[in-house]
Amino acid sequence: MTERRVILSGSTFEERIGYARAVVDGDWVHVSGTTGYDYATMTISDDVVEQAEQCLRNVGAALAEAGCTFADVVRVRYLLPERADFEPCWPVLRRCFGEVRPAATMLVCGLADPRMRFEIEVDARRGSGGC
Repeated sequence: MTERRVILSGSTFEERIGYARAVVDGDWVHVSGTTGYDYATMTISDDVVEQAEQCLRNVGAALAEAGCTFADVVRVRYLLPERADFEPCWPVLRRCFGEVRPAATMLVCGLADPRMRFEIEVDARRGSGGC
């Protein structure tokens, strides 16, 4: 039987909405849409690049708890309310994904809170990155 477990980040949204930051299902790790909230303080920067950096810290923490790294990411989805905010974040994203080259999609859409300017969702397969 395949191992299935949930990873919680401590975000109040997980309890209020009813989801997990990530789900581990065998070797697969599915990380929910993750925004730039600092879950320790439940604050969010106004700056989109800072939000992207915090998104990656949050995603990285979930991946680490699942036994993965960014090298194991095979799929990433970027969700932004404003198309113009994407390009300023490219250098931040390239630091994590530039060598990995996961399949990627960027969508322009509304997010749950108007302060949110960047959200990332990833799928990873443990051990696929050779790390």
